[in-house]
Amino acid sequence: MKLKYKLNELFCYCTQIYTRKYYTLNKNIVHNVFKAFPFKHNINNNDLPLCRFSQESVNVVKTLQSSSSTTTNPTKKYNINDGPGLKDFLQGSSHYLEDPLQESCNVEVPYIETNCLQGMNRKVYFDVYGCQMNVNDTEVVWSILKNVGYTRTNSMEDADIVLVVTCAIREGAESKVWNKLQMLKGLKKKRAQNKCNTPMKIGVLGCMAERLKHQLIEKEQAVDLVAGPDSYKDLPRLLAVTDNNQTAVNVLLSLDETYADILPVRLNQDSVTAFVSIMRGCDNMCTYCIVPFTRGRERSRPIDSILEEVRLLSQQGVKEITLLGQNVNSYRDLSNETHYGGLPADEETHLVKGFRTVYKRKKGGLRFADLLDQVSRVDPNMRVRFTSPHPKDFPDEVLQLIQERANICRSLHLPAQSGSSAVLERMRRGYTREAYLDLVSHIRKWLPGVSLSSDFICGFCGETEQEYQETLSLIKQVGYDMAYLFSYSMREKTTAHRRFEDDVALETKKLRHMKMTALYRQEAEKPSKRSESNMAGRNDGNTKVILPAGGIPESSSSQVSRDVKPGDYVVVLIPACQQMGPFRLHLPIIALVIRG
Repeated sequence: MKLKYKLNELFCYCTQIYTRKYYTLNKNIVHNVFKAFPFKHNINNNDLPLCRFSQESVNVVKTLQSSSSTTTNPTKKYNINDGPGLKDFLQGSSHYLEDPLQESCNVEVPYIETNCLQGMNRKVYFDVYGCQMNVNDTEVVWSILKNVGYTRTNSMEDADIVLVVTCAIREGAESKVWNKLQMLKGLKKKRAQNKCNTPMKIGVLGCMAERLKHQLIEKEQAVDLVAGPDSYKDLPRLLAVTDNNQTAVNVLLSLDETYADILPVRLNQDSVTAFVSIMRGCDNMCTYCIVPFTRGRERSRPIDSILEEVRLLSQQGVKEITLLGQNVNSYRDLSNETHYGGLPADEETHLVKGFRTVYKRKKGGLRFADLLDQVSRVDPNMRVRFTSPHPKDFPDEVLQLIQERANICRSLHLPAQSGSSAVLERMRRGYTREAYLDLVSHIRKWLPGVSLSSDFICGFCGETEQEYQETLSLIKQVGYDMAYLFSYSMREKTTAHRRFEDDVALETKKLRHMKMTALYRQEAEKPSKRSESNMAGRNDGNTKVILPAGGIPESSSSQVSRDVKPGDYVVVLIPACQQMGPFRLHLPIIALVIRG
């Protein structure tokens, strides 16, 4: 193990040579190092790992470099078998006793200093963009960095390290990040002018980091660190690399990383709501979507790890949790824990009638209904939500559980994306308009009064006016309580980018988006009624409720009142509503107070 550790350090240095100024003369050295180790992942020349080294390590490799280069023709093309081989890198080891190439090596590569990975109270600022998953990822990152001695600041100007957690799902989200990096570049230069300050480090994390790793480094020339969604455990080492004025990159995707062994540290410890990640990645491969390429394959967090976190949140006074995943209701735990139930090993996943997958149906495992059952039992007074689901994964056992459990919110997100069967086929969604409407009707039979929300994209490749009108008619027919509406923006790497043409004019997309938005605005926007004398809460359907901050009875039979505070459940009467669409007025509802 000691020899392998030292050789790993030597390998990391060689990979830096391979991509920098020593490339021509040292190509043969590095390829021999590649052959010496059985790596789990294929090494891409553009995605090589970086490491921190002492000068002794550098001298070792430079000695090998000088022995393998020629002085007569430095531009000569070398054969991969030229130069030092395995024997030049291996000392005597029990793992290679039978290897005839082994010879004694008198040079010892030093260990990486452990204290290099420590934060030493340096201040980190998080700038988060995108979905709830990014918020939860930030809490995972903060837990990792806090554990090695970093501190957190709410001031970007005071930060030693600024970590931008990015989203790549649409062009607009990426544009915001590029603008922020321009601003940070100026702030970094300004700070460098004051020699009393420590240099500011800028890191880019998340989906955009994986998708645009090279552009982030080359275009801005201010980014010190790039880390993909599955490499957050490597952040202490990556930050140590930047201390040597090197750019650190790790964007490798994982087949099994769920951060189940990391307990997230909430950014707002006073909040009565929290996010709990249960799975990562997506296998659906919708033609417009970049998520499978930035987040990787589906893998689910073991149920015991999830339940442990939910119990802890309950003890901390959290009143509402949201289970998170890129395809949250396709949860499938294959760990050895079987006492929670689950499908038999040979039984296929239950799909909604009329829906299909692009991949072979999966078998066995603890499914989403099993997880939801256990989570809802932890604390009957804690509300449970989940997002973002796929419509295909709403079998009857999930609907029945929501019907039976009062603390599972009757608020379902059913992303339709389009109301046209032809567009849905091009999107590779796995269902038709008719199948989707049948599901909506089926859900409303199981859950009367359920609150439904959805996602819609207008202007997808080849969308005609007739197909767009079908989307508008679906919106009217279903009558959603909330919708998230977007114009299509082509993403590189997606199937749509390879197969289709983004042929809907930008002006047409904007006009169609405006018309979709108008369906949700029953009246003109009015000034907000939120003031210091009001409090904000959310009902079971996730609709925002504004209520006065007056006193409430301590109990149903008490004459003594107390102030309303975050975390209270209160019965309120809704006299009027704004912008959110149709709402039953003058009916009492229960709202959870989120903030004062």
